[in-house]
Amino acid sequence: MTQKIAIVGLGSMGFGMAKSILAAGHHAYGFDVNSEAVGRFVALGGQTGQVSEMAPAMDCVMVVVLNATQTETVLFGDGTNAGAGTAWAQHLRPGTTIISCATVPPDFARTMAAKAADLGLHYLDAPISGGSIKAEAGRLSVLASGAEVAFKKAKPALDAVAEHVFALGSEVGAGSAMKSINQILCGVHIAAMAEAMTFGMTQGVSPAQTLEVISKCAGTSWMFENRGAHVVAGDYKPHSSVDIWLKDLGIALDIAGKAKFSAPLTAVALQQFVAASGSGYGLEDDAAVAKIYARNAGLKLPGEG
Repeated sequence: MTQKIAIVGLGSMGFGMAKSILAAGHHAYGFDVNSEAVGRFVALGGQTGQVSEMAPAMDCVMVVVLNATQTETVLFGDGTNAGAGTAWAQHLRPGTTIISCATVPPDFARTMAAKAADLGLHYLDAPISGGSIKAEAGRLSVLASGAEVAFKKAKPALDAVAEHVFALGSEVGAGSAMKSINQILCGVHIAAMAEAMTFGMTQGVSPAQTLEVISKCAGTSWMFENRGAHVVAGDYKPHSSVDIWLKDLGIALDIAGKAKFSAPLTAVALQQFVAASGSGYGLEDDAAVAKIYARNAGLKLPGEG
């Protein structure tokens, strides 16, 4: 079934998802504060327009922004008269489904769902995993929770962007909880990759050798292989930036704290990303956390001369 689908947020993930929605034959409408990103999307055959004019025609809205604050602003405004005109929720017709894809705390997701329900809107807590390359290929994993009707209405959009859609129950917040589990593992694995590769360098083992060998051994992981390749190439163009982990691991530690659960590995990994951000690498690829280990050990990584 062809739908009219709005994608709000045309960053590294949202742009790829918008392209996948277009490729699936849907009517895709792109929105972003970056007019250049919107222009690139329109050049590919996408559409755009004023929120107040376009929103009532949408079947669903995918919100693919950075964090909780941006999610709330996009949907419900920033509390000012100027922001009210671009608040999607007030312009959507009742029965429309909101697909919220940012990594946020479960409590926040439940608050957004309640506010959406007050306006007669369905809300799917649907954080995503897979990175920008899989977003463009329509092969993401979606970790979703919400009412059955929300899943039903969101299915065409989810089918367009995802290889795997995990339905985690009717309680909003379960998707965000699962995303935090994923982010703990991803963040710790990236930090472990950086530590292992630079440790190897102190023993005369090059990052390229480490990647080649460990990729075939029990110690490997998807993050080790993917981000390790960035270190070997000396390529820190951001597919996922260092600063993302300050937010995502911070969310995980906040959830853990409320549950009175100790997460020491997560805390240590977060400190390495904080150090990388504080050293000026915040907007580089998250593999740049290896630069902190290298600097502390007096090492030069590939590409550093």
